[in-house]
Amino acid sequence: FFEKTDIQFRISESAVVGSKFDLERAVDLDVGINSLQSYLLKPSDNFLLKLHNQADGTKNVEMVLQKPLDREKIEILSLALTALDGGEPQMSGTMQIIITVLDVNDNAPVFTQPIYKGTVAENAAKGTIVTTVSASDADNGLNGKITFSITNTLDDVRHMFDVNEDSGEVRLTGHLDYEKKRNFHINVRARDNGGLTDSCKVIVDVVDINDNEPTIKIMSKSAIISESANPNTVVTMINVQDPDSGENGKVQCFINDNIPFVLKLTSNNFYSLVTDNDLDRERASEYNITVTCSDEGVPSLSSSVTLTLQISDVNDNAPVFERSSYEAYIVENNTPGLSIFTVKARDADWNQNARVSYILEDSSVNGVPVSSYVSVSAESGVIHAVRSFDYEQIKNFYFRVKAQDGGSPPLSSNVTVKILIQD
Repeated sequence: FFEKTDIQFRISESAVVGSKFDLERAVDLDVGINSLQSYLLKPSDNFLLKLHNQADGTKNVEMVLQKPLDREKIEILSLALTALDGGEPQMSGTMQIIITVLDVNDNAPVFTQPIYKGTVAENAAKGTIVTTVSASDADNGLNGKITFSITNTLDDVRHMFDVNEDSGEVRLTGHLDYEKKRNFHINVRARDNGGLTDSCKVIVDVVDINDNEPTIKIMSKSAIISESANPNTVVTMINVQDPDSGENGKVQCFINDNIPFVLKLTSNNFYSLVTDNDLDRERASEYNITVTCSDEGVPSLSSSVTLTLQISDVNDNAPVFERSSYEAYIVENNTPGLSIFTVKARDADWNQNARVSYILEDSSVNGVPVSSYVSVSAESGVIHAVRSFDYEQIKNFYFRVKAQDGGSPPLSSNVTVKILIQD
């Protein structure tokens, strides 16, 4: 029999093969062959028995480790040590050996998955949880306590994200901008109390928000077009950019109505502003063209620019006299150089094209050149008598005055003037 019914050991799982543990000896009051003869240990998976003969004839009993212990597989072992005598019938006594396996940090943390994915809107508030990483450690107590950390060094991940060292929650700590960066790769480490580690990657995709209005750029610096321009003449190119993605970045452009221009999409992001009809500076010398561009986001964002377009003049209008013909009276015996009256013509064109000069057209009166009778001031159109008239010699005469503009080539028109001499 054994003096104790059970005995307990606390053995580290790191104990090396060959480690020895003394056991209590059994007592047998018989002598000779009927006394204690042998011991038996069951089960014998991890330990075997060694007996040592003592000087007094007794046997010392040792339990020797032959296979390493693993707390993560079996935390408590229960063995039975049986002592047998040599009598007939054979008699035995049993003692229970209870072994508690002590943990060592022999297991590293393990993430539940190598890659985690999360999405977050670019306008998400600080503190938004992007995703949660998780890891387990087969060790016990402090050896199995895991802390999480971000290991990125060179990029801006540390300024944008943080991980809760206990829970593994990955949170947003900065301000995102989809137009600057569309995804982040976060390296997360799990570390146990003994310094063993595992790592995983968190891929965060930033979701676009319609936070950019279209940008409109007028490509041409010139804002002048001739009134003689043919329909479909390109006035300027317009570039439109919206850095948002998808529908948020799709842009439609249009211009104000009731103007002789149209906007055409020529290629991706480029529009051409072209003439849609004949231009007439005399009808409209300037147009304010407003280009408005709207994206297809919800809600839609839009912007507009106004182009002031000057219509340059072409000499397409001849001078027009105020009257279809003129008639003037002058009393005979007048003073030579006397101002008789004024002819006046107007030109709808602009600047040099509208500058009118008056010219006396060659003709003759009674065989004498008309220039011997009258003259016309080129700038003012004032008709002067060149000589003193005599009613008894001439009672009336006709001549023509031409009004000519300063265009190139010039345009002109004529008018007939009748002079009546009074007695």
